[in-house]
Amino acid sequence: MIRERIANNVYWFQSEIYAQVTAGAIIGPDWAILVDSLVVPDETLEMRTFIEENLGVQVRYIINTIYHADHTFGNYFFPGATIISHVLCRKMMLAKNYETLKSAQEQESDFKRINKIVVPDITIDDGTLSLRIGKRNVDILLTPGASPDGISVLVKEDRVLFAGDAFLPLPNIVEGDIEQLSDTIRSISKMGLENIVQGHGRVILRGEVENTSQSNIDYLTKIQKVARTAAKRKDPKKIIEAANVEECGKSRVLMAGLVNELHERNLAVLYQRELAKIAE
Repeated sequence: MIRERIANNVYWFQSEIYAQVTAGAIIGPDWAILVDSLVVPDETLEMRTFIEENLGVQVRYIINTIYHADHTFGNYFFPGATIISHVLCRKMMLAKNYETLKSAQEQESDFKRINKIVVPDITIDDGTLSLRIGKRNVDILLTPGASPDGISVLVKEDRVLFAGDAFLPLPNIVEGDIEQLSDTIRSISKMGLENIVQGHGRVILRGEVENTSQSNIDYLTKIQKVARTAAKRKDPKKIIEAANVEECGKSRVLMAGLVNELHERNLAVLYQRELAKIAE
């Protein structure tokens, strides 16, 4: 696991095993807030050891930014923590993550260390929820688009945003809404941030925020155009195959090489949505 201090008592963690998924910790004088909890047990436990033993505080709150297993499986290893999420995150964890855990356990015995899905205790569905930790104010914001349950966590005094999957090296709309995600990315770009902690991948620095945000919006615009064109042609496969990830403005080496697969899924989903519009 990679670990970095990105502000005073604010930490970023990144998995070296699964898809460069990230988590974060905001450390107060007596307790800590964890943003997401990773997926691989050894990495979650390494993160817990660093917070509890090296820094000397207990995790009081976990904020899950999305229901996905790679952001929530590690909840299991913090039995004393109160978990916060969007109301839809809780519902989707209950509906989907038990089967996901069963499948993970069949493929990798290490996941048998997780005996159950630990779901959020507190949920939000509108507005902003704020926490105060030491002298810091932390806002939990709705940031849908990649998924309807998406939230982000802003450390106000440090201008650090833990964006979850609302901000990625390659935007993901397979479960989401492309216009909504574009709006979310635009709103993030205007927040005057020092750092954006992406749900996967490296931390975006202040001087990179504007260009990276625009790159993501340009990508979404491009794949929407490709899908609309393909849906009107007799040879849609040719149009879609020609629109590889580089043609759409992104590198295929991002996110530990998973970008190409995600890009192809984005195009497939958008194409089907465009066909459905034409059929209406």
